[in-house]
Amino acid sequence: MTGKPSDPPPGAGPVRTGDGKGPSGGEFAGLGLQFVIALLAFLYAGQWLDRRIGTTPWLSIIGMFLGAGLAFYSMYRKLMAAQAREDAARKATRDAQG
Repeated sequence: MTGKPSDPPPGAGPVRTGDGKGPSGGEFAGLGLQFVIALLAFLYAGQWLDRRIGTTPWLSIIGMFLGAGLAFYSMYRKLMAAQAREDAARKATRDAQG
């Protein structure tokens, strides 16, 4: 035994970094609201275009899927950036201890 604490098992909860801060729910609290706003904005834009050029319901459907796709992509980018920050903090903590 080296006296070095073992890494927690996967899924054992948040890993605290050296600064005493762990992942917070505040940074992800707006993701659901952002998703809904993007979906409704693109749906509304599709409905507006449908009324203007008479293509009902096709542009509404396309707008809905486009809004959902862009919202999912934005959510994915934010979650992956948070994961990368957490991994870097975990590695820095592990390097500092050993």
